[in-house]
Amino acid sequence: MRSGRRRERRSGRPLGHRLGRRFGWLWGAYGTSALGTWLAFGAFPLIAIEVLHAGPAEVAALSGAGAAVGAAVAVPLGPWVEFRRKRPVLIAMDLVRFTALLTVPAAFALDVLTFLQLLLVSIVVAAADITFRAASGAFLKTLLPAEDLLVANARFESTSWTTTIIGPPLGGAAIGLLGPVATVVADAVSYLLSALGIRAMGGHEPLPERREATRLRARDLLDGWRYILTDATLRPLFHNTALFNGLVMATQPLLAVLMLGRLGFAPWQYGLAFAAPSIAGLLGSRLARPLVSRFGQHRVLVVSGALRSIWPVGLAFLGPGSGGLLLVTGVELGLIFCCGVFNPVCATYRLERTTTDRVTRTLTAWAVTTKATTALLTAAWGVLGSLLGPRTAIGLAGVLLLATPLLLPRHDHVPQHEPKPARSHT
Repeated sequence: MRSGRRRERRSGRPLGHRLGRRFGWLWGAYGTSALGTWLAFGAFPLIAIEVLHAGPAEVAALSGAGAAVGAAVAVPLGPWVEFRRKRPVLIAMDLVRFTALLTVPAAFALDVLTFLQLLLVSIVVAAADITFRAASGAFLKTLLPAEDLLVANARFESTSWTTTIIGPPLGGAAIGLLGPVATVVADAVSYLLSALGIRAMGGHEPLPERREATRLRARDLLDGWRYILTDATLRPLFHNTALFNGLVMATQPLLAVLMLGRLGFAPWQYGLAFAAPSIAGLLGSRLARPLVSRFGQHRVLVVSGALRSIWPVGLAFLGPGSGGLLLVTGVELGLIFCCGVFNPVCATYRLERTTTDRVTRTLTAWAVTTKATTALLTAAWGVLGSLLGPRTAIGLAGVLLLATPLLLPRHDHVPQHEPKPARSHT
């Protein structure tokens, strides 16, 4: 402990690790929009079922097709955003999401809401979300010195898990008191507040220089993937995260069918089993930086990435009653804790190994691939669940997840050197 404090003092960095006023505004904007997102968790399927009387196929299309088409729409936005100032883009994406979401309660109040509108809004929001995340990663890299990126990403991660814990229960209460579109209004307002927070950051952001031709070319659309696949460390990490996230998310509908159907768990038990373990994500994100300081970034990345893969196979042994509830809660605790450590380290590792003029395209390609892989594997596991039964399909996904550590980067290559941005003291 004392040696750690001596290292802090020798580096000249305060123990409290203040990241400046501008980062504070960005962090506050992130937390506000994240809370709005989790308040409205599941709102669109609920509106589709209760208001529009949609069937299972339509609800599945709303969740899957909306995200997939939104990801496709976001592809050309990555190269377009790369050579523009990022803060105006962040504000614009927040305002796009605010406007799109606000059309839903407006149409509901006028009794003209349709399923097509819900689908279109979900596409717009998905595309804007990918673009915002890619632009925010690029903006963060220019806002803070490299040594502060892990601290910043850990704070974002802990905020995400905190809002995951408190958002859905509050959203459920709001829906019960105010109706099915109440949380959509809250989500829309959160994006407006986020836009105002980012605008309040102030400061000067230089216009990125473009070395290539100014006109957007067709080959530019693939620049993000090209950059990832030719990098010895990003390539395996890219494959690992896409496959891991896809397989974990693909089993969620089957797990709901198994728990709420065959095993007879009550809805509150199902919700508790997945909400309570989010506390472990908060703890993991808080430990990410101390672990990296002690063991090194690459080792923490590989170990936490490997450990997170061992938990899901346990869900194949899920049974009824309190024992089954404890099993799924324990599995989720272990999984979420490891993800809480891995995610901020992975985000920092990725930013450090991506040159500043490629960050937006790289993060866009990463997000698009992850969403597309998740949609594809969710559809495939839906078929497997119908043919083999949900338990067998969940077990198969767990076995495949055990192989994903083989895709983690085995060696830590030194990232390309770039000048460090000046630290803001405003």
